[in-house]
Amino acid sequence: MSRRKPTPPVVSTSGSPAKPGPVRVPRVNSSKVSLLDTADDPWLPAEDDSHGSVVEFPKPRKSRRRLYLILGLITLVLLIGGLLAYLIFSPALALRSVEVTGNSLVTSEEATEALEPLLGIPLPQISDEQVAELMDGFAPIESVTVAAVPPSGLAVNIRERVPVAILQSSGQFLLIDEDGRQLASVTDRDAVQLPLIDGGTDAVNSEVFSSIAAVLAALPESILNQLNHASADSVDSVELSLANDQTIFWGSAEQNEAKALVLEALLEAPPADPPAKVFDVSTPSRPVTR
Repeated sequence: MSRRKPTPPVVSTSGSPAKPGPVRVPRVNSSKVSLLDTADDPWLPAEDDSHGSVVEFPKPRKSRRRLYLILGLITLVLLIGGLLAYLIFSPALALRSVEVTGNSLVTSEEATEALEPLLGIPLPQISDEQVAELMDGFAPIESVTVAAVPPSGLAVNIRERVPVAILQSSGQFLLIDEDGRQLASVTDRDAVQLPLIDGGTDAVNSEVFSSIAAVLAALPESILNQLNHASADSVDSVELSLANDQTIFWGSAEQNEAKALVLEALLEAPPADPPAKVFDVSTPSRPVTR
């Protein structure tokens, strides 16, 4: 509670005691009184400054967490970038050995020699395209897939084109695929169990060859390996000869899959007595044997 200043006594000049009168207190406009005025003015009640001071609070934790998170991400990116740069250019991962699989027409030595320009290059810098480009000179190779074998190895898997027939030319036997592409050559006819097509290399450019090749490509390997010869007088008269002197009349290169299934069933059936010499599958819904 504030203490009020005592009222000063009234002194009479006439000799008789004076009556105390009202004391005038000047009005104060509270809106114009500053804190300094109120502190020095004894006529105003003291203000309670328990709520008047301004307290400065620390920054919210959320802002600091966001800052720490950004700094952490920047550090992580820099670390990953440095690691990638090390892996890409490090001599510790330089190619020193190559393993080739999936090849039969192309030897492993030939493939390894073709990839020698890649030796010494770090594995992360070697791509499938680079390997495929170096192997492009081998006709039998259709595609390649590459896998790194750390720290310094490379596994190359080759997918080769499939030969379907043989052409005879200049004392050699050429292995060809269904597109007429020459894949390899052998000097011993019996070393390859594929049918021989007459006409030499000139036959590849004929329409008849396309029909024969399409028929051979549709045959399962179990039948293809039994064939001795393939011929056709026209695109509609493809004829195949088996090694045991049996003949297959195929007709045109249409419905090849259905004809192959029918022929496979006929050859696997118990042999008749006497054994059939001709299998006519030109109409697969009505095969004929005789």
